[in-house]
Amino acid sequence: MQPPGPPPAYAPANGDFTFVSSADAEDLSGSIATPDVKLNLGGGGEFIKESTATTFLRQRGYGWLLEVEDEDPEDNKPLLEELDIDLKDIYYKIRCVLMPMPSLGFNRQVVRDNPDFWGPLAVVLFFSMISLYGQFRVVSWIITIWIFGSLTIFLLARVLGGEVAYGQVLGVIGYSLLPLIVIAPVLVVVGSFEMVSTLIKLFGVFWAAYSAASLLVGEEFKTKKPLLIYPIFLLYIYFLSLYTGV
Repeated sequence: MQPPGPPPAYAPANGDFTFVSSADAEDLSGSIATPDVKLNLGGGGEFIKESTATTFLRQRGYGWLLEVEDEDPEDNKPLLEELDIDLKDIYYKIRCVLMPMPSLGFNRQVVRDNPDFWGPLAVVLFFSMISLYGQFRVVSWIITIWIFGSLTIFLLARVLGGEVAYGQVLGVIGYSLLPLIVIAPVLVVVGSFEMVSTLIKLFGVFWAAYSAASLLVGEEFKTKKPLLIYPIFLLYIYFLSLYTGV
């Protein structure tokens, strides 16, 4: 009977691994090939091979440094939309103010019920520009009167029982300066005719005051309407005096 020899080396059937003794391992040498890692960039299914640095970072848990955040669609809004400026809405409100007759079919309440800031501000600034005539100081006065005059009308309306916000009054008073802007070039032409010029000024003031009062003076005032219409009329007379320099 022969003595038992060393156990045979275990060799799996698939040949993937071979177990050897430590003595035999000294004569073994080899290398491990770098895995061919590919990165999908989402460009129609195309793949590119990762660089060595990218693979190094991913193997050590720093792959988050290579991540790219998706762009937020809200960051690509147009400037007008970002500033909440609706040119169509402003144009419609301008038409409502310049043509205050109910028979024309405009929904004029949108000027009061959907107030904005940029439209009235643009009207006030434009009125300030045409009011210069070498007196630059009137620009600050017009803006100041617009803000504090609207505040006075707002407080008076609230005292009289009106349900109106300061932003609504600010928008209506600002937009209603448009009639005074319309008559400005006419006054330049007929300035030498004092009587005609006076009539045009009165027409412009009545036009502006009626446009503003018809939006701000609702049915809730009932018999108190003159108490609010009168200060609105005086406010536009003061605006006109800043324009004419009187």
